[in-house]
Amino acid sequence: MSDAPPCALPETYSPPADPPVRVPLLLEDWVTVLSMATLACITLANVIVRYLTNESFAWTEEISIFLLVVLTMSASGSAFVRKLHIRIEMLADGGSTERQRRFTLVSTAVTLLFFLVLTVLLGRMAFDDFNWGDTSPAIGVPVWWYSMWLPVLSITISLRLLGMLIRAWRH
Repeated sequence: MSDAPPCALPETYSPPADPPVRVPLLLEDWVTVLSMATLACITLANVIVRYLTNESFAWTEEISIFLLVVLTMSASGSAFVRKLHIRIEMLADGGSTERQRRFTLVSTAVTLLFFLVLTVLLGRMAFDDFNWGDTSPAIGVPVWWYSMWLPVLSITISLRLLGMLIRAWRH
């Protein structure tokens, strides 16, 4: 019987190395970490203020939603490259090497197409927000201040997927 707790990692465990990419994944990692840290801090501040005063900051929900979207999209780009996204491993990793390559090409191409369409739609949404001059309910700032980052994040995911597609094609 081992003395180590059942959920402990073996001493020799090390996370898999990042695949070779031109633009380091550190960029998305830092955006993810900073978004999560900011989200945790403003949520904690809101909880403390609400506990002490029975009132809450109205702006925290608005900023939290924006940060959650940024967090999700920034982490998605690096998750795709590291192959940490949800996938059916029996299909993705099963069969011959050529079958795996074809499956990777098709799935990456479809995902890339989705994010390219999403980029266009998010760009149109940000443009509409700018044209209509909508303001946020809690803070009163223009909504396009939030929505303008969504096509930017979506295109970064698209570029990561394009890089994956090129690397899979060359193999």
